[in-house]
Amino acid sequence: MDGGVTVITNPTVSVRLTSTISSFEVNRRFNRGITVAEFKSKLEMVVGSPASSMDLQLFSASDKFLQKMEDNEALLGSYPVDDDCRIHVIDRSGAQTGEFSDLSKVEKYVIPDDAYGKRTDSARSFMKKKKLGQYNEEKMAQLEEEKAEREQEEKAAAEAIAVGSRCQVHVTGQPTKIGTVMFVGKTDFKPGYWVGVKYDEPLGKNDGSVNGKQYFECQPKYGAFVKPQTVTVGDFPEEDYGLDEM
Repeated sequence: MDGGVTVITNPTVSVRLTSTISSFEVNRRFNRGITVAEFKSKLEMVVGSPASSMDLQLFSASDKFLQKMEDNEALLGSYPVDDDCRIHVIDRSGAQTGEFSDLSKVEKYVIPDDAYGKRTDSARSFMKKKKLGQYNEEKMAQLEEEKAEREQEEKAAAEAIAVGSRCQVHVTGQPTKIGTVMFVGKTDFKPGYWVGVKYDEPLGKNDGSVNGKQYFECQPKYGAFVKPQTVTVGDFPEEDYGLDEM
């Protein structure tokens, strides 16, 4: 043995790929022995940019810019490319971000409703024949009846709750909370009846306002809106958490 040090380098490297064409980031493994030109050819199927229109920038694993990869004849491994480094592809073909993914830029054809209704090979025609969804009158009537019943139950539950009452709120999947009823009625943010509660602890989601409209006032994180069926009114005294004790 000559006492020298032998450095063994993994022949492949796993890198993160980003581009000006897409907002997505992908991971791929490449051979360090290929040239930058060959590397660009492999990237065509990944990022959707022609190899001849690519500029490459190399970033570290912590996304610090290292250098441009401008020499097409150089080997990929000749650059400081390590696992988890990021290689950013700048496309010069004219395909800007969102050009192929922003559907608002795609011209759409809309078939007139009367023409669509006359077609026999459409989804609407199939659903009518099979009496599915909205075309099942019996089922739709049943759903409407059930909806009306739920609304009546919700209204009755809301009318039994008075503003200023102490209450207990139990929402499925959440711990039971205690507070004071501050609001009962319909809101602008969602249909149906809602109960605004000011909790004794900062377990809420707001300060009594939603989307800029104030329904009641309380400190931030103390307010919440819940369905009437989750509220139980009763003698629930505010607990003493010992905040005044030394």
